[in-house]
Amino acid sequence: MKKPLFVFAALATFALVTGSVTFGSSEVSPGLIRLTTKEIKRNVVNIGAPSRGPGDVVVIRQLLYNKGLRSTPIGHSDMVCTFTGNRSRQCNGTYSLPRGKIIVSGSVRYWEFYKIAIIGGTDLYADVRGSETATLYARDPRKEILVFRLV
Repeated sequence: MKKPLFVFAALATFALVTGSVTFGSSEVSPGLIRLTTKEIKRNVVNIGAPSRGPGDVVVIRQLLYNKGLRSTPIGHSDMVCTFTGNRSRQCNGTYSLPRGKIIVSGSVRYWEFYKIAIIGGTDLYADVRGSETATLYARDPRKEILVFRLV
C-alpha cells in the first residue's frame, strides 16, 4: 500500500515542478552561453593624428569555440569599434553561432574586461536581450572568454 502511494506522490511532485518551470517560458529560456574566442584579424583605420583619437575605427574578426563540445570553431564574430575619445570606443558586433546570431552593442573602455548589452538576434536568438561579458586571457593571439547572460 505504501509503495503505490509513494509512486503517486513522486509523480505528482514531478508534474508540479515541471509545470511551474515550463509555465510562461518562451522560445529561448534565460540562460548562459560560455564561449572562448581567438582573434584572427584586426584592422585599424586611423583618421587624423598617429595616436588613437575620436573617429578612429577598429574592425575585429574572431573565431568562436565551445571547448566542452569540440576543438574546431563553432562560429565567428565581427565587431566594429569607433573611438569616441582617446580610450573610449562605441562597439557593435555580431556573433554568428550554429543556430542563429547574437547582436551586441555598447561602450568599451578597456579591452581586457568589458561588459556590453545584447540587443537582439536571429533564429533561435530572435528578440533575446541580456549582457555579454568578455575577459582577455591571452595576448598573442588575443583570446577571450565570453559569457552571454540571456533574459
